[in-house]
Amino acid sequence: MTADGDRAGDSGVADPSRYRPGYELVAERLLQHVAEQDLRPGDRLPTEQGLAEILGVTRNVTREAVKVLAAMGRLSVRRGAGIFVAASSDVMNGEQLVHFQPTNLDQVAMLLDHRRLLEAETARRSATLATPIEVRAIRQGAMNSIDASADTNVNEFAEADAEFHLAVAAAAHNLFLAASVESLRRYSGQSDLLLFHSDVPGSLEVAGNQHLAIAQAIADADPERAARLMTEHIDTTQEQFERKIRDRMAPLTRTKTIRR
Repeated sequence: MTADGDRAGDSGVADPSRYRPGYELVAERLLQHVAEQDLRPGDRLPTEQGLAEILGVTRNVTREAVKVLAAMGRLSVRRGAGIFVAASSDVMNGEQLVHFQPTNLDQVAMLLDHRRLLEAETARRSATLATPIEVRAIRQGAMNSIDASADTNVNEFAEADAEFHLAVAAAAHNLFLAASVESLRRYSGQSDLLLFHSDVPGSLEVAGNQHLAIAQAIADADPERAARLMTEHIDTTQEQFERKIRDRMAPLTRTKTIRR
């Protein structure tokens, strides 16, 4: 890895489709450092220069990485005081979650397993409890994701994806379920940012069509079909995440083998 980014493909030749800015790579390593040092919310980190020396990168790229993690809510930068591990304001607040690593395959699998259980239940309940207005909101979110997928617009698709999932959660008529879904999506968003950047994570068209099928099951008041389709949708998401992580890890594994 260099401070400027990583373009290595399987052949060792530059591969633009796999480019990741250096600050994203350093942000990932910073989160690993927090976990390895067993730091907790409120704990102070070294200065930007100190972190740069620990990670073996430049201060400029370290500064950008800190900004990214602060925007994600993982670090807190206090002018004149330093850099700190941020406390989570999510409903799923727990000290162990401060060590969540958005590009760790095992941890992403845990996150998606929780999403699978939770969102299947919200879909099931929505199919029973959704009002006509809520059904329209769910369908609109699904249609917006279809439109965004047709344009391959990742940012618009992300917005429509959130609109759809949060509409399904709201229609379950349980504020704790809805809050939990929103919290889980924030953690998923961290993985999206560090893994996919501006890249297409998988088939947006497939995901959009899955949204539409779930919306139809909810409109048909078919709770078991809605839950099954939501489970399949999260399964697809997990496959995309795992593939992306493995693609990322392949060049690193090859580099280590060459050095030996």
